[in-house]
Amino acid sequence: MTGPDRPRRMTVQSPLGPLTITEEEGAITALAWAEGGAEDTPLLRDAAQQLEAYFAGDRTDFELPLRPAGSAFQKQVCAAMAAIPFGDTLTYGEIARALNAPPQAVGQACGGNPIPILIPCHRVLGRNGLGGFSGGTGVETKIWLLKHERAGGLLI
Repeated sequence: MTGPDRPRRMTVQSPLGPLTITEEEGAITALAWAEGGAEDTPLLRDAAQQLEAYFAGDRTDFELPLRPAGSAFQKQVCAAMAAIPFGDTLTYGEIARALNAPPQAVGQACGGNPIPILIPCHRVLGRNGLGGFSGGTGVETKIWLLKHERAGGLLI
């Protein structure tokens, strides 16, 4: 794809390794643990600055246009995760009850979150523990993010 509507990517360095942010049609559509782009747009610059402030401990929320791909249910789960405040957590079961869905389906949708950190799937826990995490180095990355946010007095 060429032209202004093609995906644009910028890689930023973080304490968790390189993160590549993808912008499409004026919204952030993905964040991945990888090297993958050096494009420069106002939105990608803004996202990079907000992530830098988050990792520095100077930002607790993000003000970016986000457009996660996925089914209607995936988008509902992403909206529920995005509503979890910095430092708080919910369980898969709590989100499932709110959406009238099975916890396993919520877990699968969390695992398919295309914009981790910005849509904070790391704030969703299993009933008896951390649950999984598909970004970075897996559960170790989730633990790092929760400690960074001092989430709910979580003892990790």
